[in-house]
Amino acid sequence: MKKIVQEISGEGLDKLLGERVTLFCLNYIYTGKLTGVNETCVLLEGAAIVYETGELSTKTWKDAQALPNDWYVQRSCIEAFGVLK
Repeated sequence: MKKIVQEISGEGLDKLLGERVTLFCLNYIYTGKLTGVNETCVLLEGAAIVYETGELSTKTWKDAQALPNDWYVQRSCIEAFGVLK
């Protein structure tokens, strides 16, 4: 049996609050300023769907389409996340 020995708060998505993040999800890639996190979803301001990344080392996306409003993404669909561009 494995047991949690230490729990560190302020890691993961919570640590990235206020940052412009990229969320690699089941069907799409989302980007935007992470302004909210709860148990079921995250909130992105200035959100966009990235249809074509281009080279990941560049500062802009090759094709990112802005969404008209803030956007909620289900945490259960997020496969990977971080600050990328």
